[in-house]
Order: sequence, then structure tokens, then C-alpha cells
Amino acid sequence: MNTQHAFSIEGRIGFLGAGSIAEAMLSGILKKGLLSAEHILVSNRNNQERLDQLADTYQVQVSQDRKLLVDTSDILILAMKPKDAAEALMELQGTVRPGQLVISVIAGVATSLIEEWLGVQCAIIRTMPNTSSAIGLSATGLACNRFVTEEQLELATRLFEAIGTVFTVAEEELDIVTGLSGSGPAYIYYLVEAMVGAGAKAGLCRETARQLTLQTLLGAAHMLLDTSEDPALLRLKVTSPGGTTQAGLEVLQSYQFQEAVTSAILRATERSRELGAQYR
Repeated sequence: MNTQHAFSIEGRIGFLGAGSIAEAMLSGILKKGLLSAEHILVSNRNNQERLDQLADTYQVQVSQDRKLLVDTSDILILAMKPKDAAEALMELQGTVRPGQLVISVIAGVATSLIEEWLGVQCAIIRTMPNTSSAIGLSATGLACNRFVTEEQLELATRLFEAIGTVFTVAEEELDIVTGLSGSGPAYIYYLVEAMVGAGAKAGLCRETARQLTLQTLLGAAHMLLDTSEDPALLRLKVTSPGGTTQAGLEVLQSYQFQEAVTSAILRATERSRELGAQYR
């Protein structure tokens, strides 16, 4: 099936929420030519200035009338903050049609709760993109409820491929996706902070240390992607016995570096489950 052509049908996407993820998505959709700007409608609760900014930048349609947005959209993107979700969705009870596709980027909120708050049995796809969606390089997990069809999953996949790479998982696995790739950019940024700081402390100009660090990360990522080799094997290839890399790795091992990263991801996963539990 030609998904690009399938998604170019007449239809409208409505964004309930106008934050950074919503902007990254609509930007990606427009850049990929999946839909034209006049078929995208964006709404938020009370920030008209933000809506005007999106309208000026992307020529999309904007409105603070959420019920109008729901009534005129074929696909609804729920992009409000988790703390606002229950009130916002319950206000929309009776407006969402069974045939509409609802896509949620609300962290921690189960599809069953969204269905309950909307008061209708409909297709809901829950997602977890990350902040790299802003540059089209997100790693996004998708999970479906029981009403989602193969065609709807395909459409949602095309939407999120506009901002990166997509993986379909079971809904109970989304908390793991949150801990790993949702929170993952922060772990990488933390590592970069340390590497740049170390380079500067050792005597390099800070900007030179930054550029060296970033290119090193970029090169390592491409090595992993392009060779498909196990990271442990690539690490061993770089590590000469008695050399500089081994000396550095021994220090990381003494600080239990791998155990610390594992613990961080597991704790973030647990925290995602804790946050989700408060809405159940």
C-alpha cells in the first residue's frame, strides 16, 4: 500500500494543544507533504498569542473553539498537558464520533482513561515521542486500543515518521519506552555536559571540546546504525590493551557506569508507571 498517497486524501487533523510536540508534528507533516496547511487546525485553552504564532509560521488554521475542532477533524491529536487532560476531555464528551481516530501524546494517560473521559468507544493510539521530534529525529513508541484498524495504525505511523522513527509496542510497554527513549535525550545531554566539562578542565577551549564531543557522539551513533554491530564489540575494537581507552573505561567501570545507566532507565520507567497510576 502506498501510505504517502493514502495519507494525501481529503481530511483534517485537529491538534488539541499547541505545545512543542504539537508544533514538531505539524511542522513534520507539512515538510513531508502529508497534508496541506489548510487541513490542519490547532486549538488550545486560552493562549491566543501562541495560536497566532503557529498560524503565522505554518499558515495552519487556529481556533479556541475545541468543539468546532473536534466536529470538523477526522484525526484528533491530544497534545495537552497531563494535568489538564481529564477536564479538557470530559468537556468534549458527546462530541467525538466513533469513526474518528484519536492520537494521544499525553504522557502516562492510558487509552482506557481517554475513552472513559471522552465517553465514547473509538480508536485511540497512545504515543511517546521524544524532544528530538523538533528536528525530525524522534524515537516514537505507538500503542493501540482494541478499536484501531490496520489502516488507522498505518496513518498514525506515517504521521510520526514525519518526525522520526516509529516502533509499535504493547501499551504496557510504553512506560519502558518513556524511561528509555522518552527520557533518553536528557541522559545523552548529561553525558555531553560531563565530556565537554572534562575537555575544558584538561585545557581545551570549551567550544572546541563541545565540537569534538558532538562529532564523536554523531560518529559513534552512525557506526552503530551503519554497521549494525553489537556495541560491546565496537567498544572492544576501540579498546587497545593498556591504552588510553582502556584506562578511561576502567574509571567508568569503577564508578559502575553501566549499572548507573541501567538504574536510571529503570527508575524513569517506574516513575512513568507511578505518574500514570494517579490518573487511574
